[in-house]
Amino acid sequence: MKILAFSDLHLSAPHASALVAASAEADLVIGAGDFCNMRRGLDRAAAMLADLQAPMVAVPGNGESAEELRAAGFAATTVLHGEGTKSAVLRLFGLGYGVPQTPFGSWSCDLSEAEADAMLAGCDTADILITHSPPKGVADVTSGGISVGSTAIRAAAERIQPQLLLCGHVHDCWGQRGRIGKTQVVNLGPGVMWFEVER
Repeated sequence: MKILAFSDLHLSAPHASALVAASAEADLVIGAGDFCNMRRGLDRAAAMLADLQAPMVAVPGNGESAEELRAAGFAATTVLHGEGTKSAVLRLFGLGYGVPQTPFGSWSCDLSEAEADAMLAGCDTADILITHSPPKGVADVTSGGISVGSTAIRAAAERIQPQLLLCGHVHDCWGQRGRIGKTQVVNLGPGVMWFEVER
């Protein structure tokens, strides 16, 4: 399957236009959270991506709740937050929000490591693990040199060993790649990124 993936759109019209254009070549689109800004503008994000030409699987970022993302009217979109789905022959599992809790205040949708671990416990297998937050130690270092990734997400990757772990959240790491065992980890960012996954 040819997969188009992104994160942290944050209402960027140029990035949205590029994603819509690229989607003509995609079998599946993956959105790893933060479509809007601080819980505002999700309807505009849905409108920007209304012409995507492939189905989308998405997780909420810390800038929108799972309920808000499901209610926003994104066309042909499956929202995952502590659950899995199957797209053609691929098994996907998703977990949104900031993990661990962010310092951004009451607007931010966050989970503790314990909460994230409990939600990830239901995943025993996946070809692609989609999370908003990166795993601890891979593509998770801020400009201040602080590693802010999730130990729960890393533990899930080590246990499940998906082909891909696609994330976002840490803007300083957009485009960075790394590995956890057999798993390729990619911090996506809002640009067009392509992946080919086989079963």
